[in-house]
Amino acid sequence: MSKSGVKIGYARVSTEEQSLGLQRDALTAVGVVRIFEDQISGTVMRRPGLDAAVAALTAGDTLVVWKLDRLGRSLPHLIGLVQNLGERDIGFASLSESIDTMTAGGQLVFHIMGALAQFERSLIVERTKAGMTAARARGRHLGRARSLNAAQIAHARTLINSGESPTAVASSLKVGRSTLYRALRIAGAS
Repeated sequence: MSKSGVKIGYARVSTEEQSLGLQRDALTAVGVVRIFEDQISGTVMRRPGLDAAVAALTAGDTLVVWKLDRLGRSLPHLIGLVQNLGERDIGFASLSESIDTMTAGGQLVFHIMGALAQFERSLIVERTKAGMTAARARGRHLGRARSLNAAQIAHARTLINSGESPTAVASSLKVGRSTLYRALRIAGAS
């Protein structure tokens, strides 16, 4: 861990029934001088204790956690957070996984994790594109359901052509005027 600077700890539990004692003891045992805590689910975006810990860190310091899952909501979030710390010349250490980004081995582990996260994102994008292509090939409409069906559009066109105002027609169909115009335009193009 960091030879200069201080070790700042972060501990988190998800429920009131869980205790922060184990994490506090482990962090204190490795020389952490200040511990920030949250009692909140890891999936919650904003965690005041984590935000305060990150704000308290300065160049040369190290953020220490008992376990990786105490810090990040997901692998991409965890990697982004650690990369942000690295850009600020702040180290990161996880006690349970024996990761310390102030060492070459710790940096290697995080580079591998980053590559895996990027690979996972790429696979998700590929699967999504393939699924959308297959759905289009089967004739499925992608996106939000249309507000007006073909019969309603034809009826609206008839009413407008016979002199009814587009605003009144849209109101009778319970859609906005712009929705009606868009539906008429799309139906006219097909």
